[in-house]
Amino acid sequence: MTERPLQEPTLLLLTALADAPRHGYALIQEVAAISGGRVRLRAGTLYGALDRLLGQGIVRVESEEIVDSRLRRTYALTDAGYTLLTAEADRLRTTAREADRRIGLGRPGSVVRPAQGGAGA
Repeated sequence: MTERPLQEPTLLLLTALADAPRHGYALIQEVAAISGGRVRLRAGTLYGALDRLLGQGIVRVESEEIVDSRLRRTYALTDAGYTLLTAEADRLRTTAREADRRIGLGRPGSVVRPAQGGAGA
């Protein structure tokens, strides 16, 4: 069974957690930075996604502390989260390579490149 592609906000959240655990506000900032400002998560959207990912075992709570009388949770990827992000990155690279190949085929005067993989590869 093939996994469904990740929605962009989920992909960006997992990417933001791939190199270090982060708390909610840091995740909002990191997602904006990774997306070049195209995606700006609101707190409700972020915490809804984190709750869903926690329930799926994709992220975990790394730590909790009280800051200014409020609970601050720091989130991290689980092994399953790293596996999912790796698979999604591979899927996107494969799609991008094929898009590049087909773009090249569609341009006048372009050199035809065979697809990678498949029989005879």
